[in-house]
Amino acid sequence: MNTNLNRRAQSADIALLLEGTFPYVSGGVSAWVNQMIRAFPEFTFAIVFIGSRRQDYGKPRYELPDNVVHFEEHYIHEATSSEPVQTSAGNKHAFERVAHMHDELRKNKNLGAIGRLMREVIPMLADGGDISEQQFLHSKRSWDFITDHYEKYCTDPSFTDYFWTIRIMHKPLWQLARIAENLIPAKVYHTVSTGYAGFLGALLHFRTERPLLVSEHGIYTKERKIDLLQSQWIRDNRGIFEKDISQVGYFQDLWVRFFEAMGRVCYEAANDIVSLYEGNRLRQIRDGAPETKTRSIPNGIAVGRFAALRDRRPADVPLVVALIGRVVPIKDIKTFIRAIFIASRKLPALQGWIVGPETEDPEYVRECRELVGSLGLQDNLKFLGFRKVDDLLPEIGLVALSSISEALPLVVLEAFAAGIPVVTTDVGSCRELVEGMDDADRALGCAGSVVQIANPELFSQSILGLLEQPSVWRAAQQAGIARVERYYTDTLMEDSYRGLYQKLTASRADGSPKGDQ
Repeated sequence: MNTNLNRRAQSADIALLLEGTFPYVSGGVSAWVNQMIRAFPEFTFAIVFIGSRRQDYGKPRYELPDNVVHFEEHYIHEATSSEPVQTSAGNKHAFERVAHMHDELRKNKNLGAIGRLMREVIPMLADGGDISEQQFLHSKRSWDFITDHYEKYCTDPSFTDYFWTIRIMHKPLWQLARIAENLIPAKVYHTVSTGYAGFLGALLHFRTERPLLVSEHGIYTKERKIDLLQSQWIRDNRGIFEKDISQVGYFQDLWVRFFEAMGRVCYEAANDIVSLYEGNRLRQIRDGAPETKTRSIPNGIAVGRFAALRDRRPADVPLVVALIGRVVPIKDIKTFIRAIFIASRKLPALQGWIVGPETEDPEYVRECRELVGSLGLQDNLKFLGFRKVDDLLPEIGLVALSSISEALPLVVLEAFAAGIPVVTTDVGSCRELVEGMDDADRALGCAGSVVQIANPELFSQSILGLLEQPSVWRAAQQAGIARVERYYTDTLMEDSYRGLYQKLTASRADGSPKGDQ
């Protein structure tokens, strides 16, 4: 595989803004990005990869398609070379505009006002500007701003923690501003999340007035909230008698509100906002997305590629349940392990396979392997690492998904197309995928089983209910095949995006169609 990322161009049709995904991380979103770029050879793409630190990523997992003409990568949590400290008084008007924008974001209502304020503030972020990184880090106005907000809003007793949290939280924004200033021209900016990539998209839109397209697989703010609530690195300085376990700590809440605010800025800047299914579209609206900008475009796959695997399946249903995904906490691998443990006591020949990369969270991988050992499950459960699914799918009886958060997982569609029922947790669009989204879809039948999250007992019962009843398994297999062939093909998805790309690349700088008066 040619993993050379050295591509440079003067301009591109579409600039893809990718945070922590393609080409360095394999998985659902990256596979989707790869599929999208290859589906539109008539467009040229620039890719802006935003990561945490270079050391957090290995070699590229994907080869860049030929129509990627420009690639650049940036790491927003790496230490930068320190510049000489230049103290200053700071510009009163500039920090008043920043305070005004924070007030509007705190009110959580007036997106139009936030957009107007962003347009005012962006030029001030440049090096030498009234709100440059130097001004933020070293001016008297910045110090006054932070201390004033600490006294007004902070409920944690530690000013030191508040001060450094604010600085660490906001510092990447100046790097994003520099990226936006130097990125090659594009006709459309397309971000595949809100967060830092989405904020970069907003900066680019407000700077150039070119259209911004937002596609969300999961809901970024929801996933960051899960990460933050599980985090151990965020301080909580409440005393033992002050802590209410039903309430998160102040700094966890501050980070959540920070990501929510960036999401609202992104939604305000966007011309079109795409979700994978209706539930997430409604969630985007609750999070501040204007309803008129939103639509749902489900994922789609090349069904024919996986349909060919059905002929390679054995006559009897293999007693193999495979979880195909990254070994990370959000996939709740431990529930899958416990479910296999419970089910294997009734079905000793049962095999559980965990198929996916183990590099992202080594500590969690260690805990999962220790759990397998403590349960004495070594003969029934295997960690296979990253593998080509085409080679494995014919040997699998069920695909399992035990995640605590998902959107519209490609692995479920691929399982259906290959003729494999699924057992999933009730997250994202999984219930729609398994049971159908409307009456016509539900008439196709149930393509597996849906259970509540973090319940290995129910998960194991669903596994046994399908594997021990061949007629039920066969009916689920046919329902899955019929559903993916009717509703979730790559052709349907690509036709929808082709229309969006054609409209936005042909639009005027403000995103309105050419010819509008």
